[in-house]
Amino acid sequence: MKKLLAAALTTILICAMTLGAMFVLIRATLYLTSLESPLWRSLALAAELLLGVVLLLGTVWLATHLAVRIFGPPFDPFAATHTVDGVVVTHPKDTLDAGPTR
Repeated sequence: MKKLLAAALTTILICAMTLGAMFVLIRATLYLTSLESPLWRSLALAAELLLGVVLLLGTVWLATHLAVRIFGPPFDPFAATHTVDGVVVTHPKDTLDAGPTR
C-alpha cells in the first residue's frame, strides 16, 4: 500500500513539475520574442536553452531517482555486502585499504 501511494504521489509530482517547467519556458519564450536587440535576444535564447535543459533534465533525474528509491531493493549503506538478484555485491569501500572502519 505504501508503494502504491508513493508511486501515485511521485507521478503527480513529476507531472506537476513538468507542467510547471513548460509554463516557465513558454513565459521565457514570450519575453524573448519581445526583445528588440539581436544581441540581447541571442543571449536570452542561450539562457532559455540552458534553463530548459536544467529544468527538464532535473525533472527526469528526480523521476528516475524516486522510482529507484520506491521500487528498488532495500539498500543498507553500512552493510559490507548486498544481494541483488541473488548475486552478492561487495561494497566498494571494502575493496580499498582505506584504514580502520567503524
